[in-house]
Amino acid sequence: MDIVFIEDLRIDTVIGIYDWERRIRQTVAFDLEMAFDNTRPAASDDIADTLDYKAISKRLIAYVETAQFQLVETLAERCAAIVREEFGVAWVRLKLAKPGAVRGARAVGVCIERGTRPAS
Repeated sequence: MDIVFIEDLRIDTVIGIYDWERRIRQTVAFDLEMAFDNTRPAASDDIADTLDYKAISKRLIAYVETAQFQLVETLAERCAAIVREEFGVAWVRLKLAKPGAVRGARAVGVCIERGTRPAS
């Protein structure tokens, strides 16, 4: 199994449970790992054969910038579903961090895995 990844994709959105959080935009950071067989694109050297991480990034940016969720758990689930359903990814590990949300911690958040991870 091969992994295509996106690391530290930062997007501003409305996220949080407190009234003051509902009135501002905060930055969230995504790390994604996605199962994909890279033998075909490696052989063809053609972008059309790849799991296009730029297209995935652009789709998530467009979605997250307009989203307004209270919980990072909800946002993570919705983003994992987009990756799996719209890009045909069988397995994704998604880490969603909310930097600066807790004093003394660089970031807090969730890490989820969805789908079936192919055998190595």
